[in-house]
Amino acid sequence: MLLRLPTTVSEVQECMAEGAVPIGGATLVWAGWQRDGFPALAMSLRDLPEATVVEPEALGAAVVLHRIDDRVPEVLRRAAGTVGTGAVRRTATVGGNIVGSSLRCLLPAALVLDARPTVLGPDRAYETDLAEVVAKRHLLLGLRWRTPTASGYRKEPAEAGGPPPLVVATAVHADDEGRHHLRVAVRDGYEVLSETAPCDEGADQVLGALERTDIGALHSAARDVVRSQVADILDSLSDR
Repeated sequence: MLLRLPTTVSEVQECMAEGAVPIGGATLVWAGWQRDGFPALAMSLRDLPEATVVEPEALGAAVVLHRIDDRVPEVLRRAAGTVGTGAVRRTATVGGNIVGSSLRCLLPAALVLDARPTVLGPDRAYETDLAEVVAKRHLLLGLRWRTPTASGYRKEPAEAGGPPPLVVATAVHADDEGRHHLRVAVRDGYEVLSETAPCDEGADQVLGALERTDIGALHSAARDVVRSQVADILDSLSDR
């Protein structure tokens, strides 16, 4: 297998045209390659500046998870910190987790941040939405978002080898007129759903609004965790 390390977007496009298989840490594909054979040409974005940024409102797709620190919002940092083992986090990348993984542990955090992904097509780089990235498995360059007023994250305990643990991510955003809204994303099994509710009138109103969405159709244990996370994040706002 020949590994290419492009340093510019045009070089990445050349690699794509040559049929290079994108890889990050290869944590999700290595076993399959050992079983089925390695590709002739692979490509890593680890030397591409656009894909390695870690900033308060931006994160590159080639960033390994253990590098995600307090420069980014709490919800994203905590999501990255709960993925796998320390060895996995030192190898796995943002792009591999969101695009290549069936668990997509970072996706709920990205959804509540209302993150906008930049992807690379055959002709150009462009901004799209997370649903398109997940559905079409685009080559992700990075994510950008606006800093939330507050955010939170909870991942329930789970047995190794069992069903994926329940995840609830939350973030509060202020609009240009100073009104606040709460975004909630839930991973239940392999499915991820997200909803938004105004949150200037208190927890009861927020929970009532969420109950009228798909979140209200979740099983009771999941709804209990959502209620707890909503209460926690609204309490944190009142302390500010």
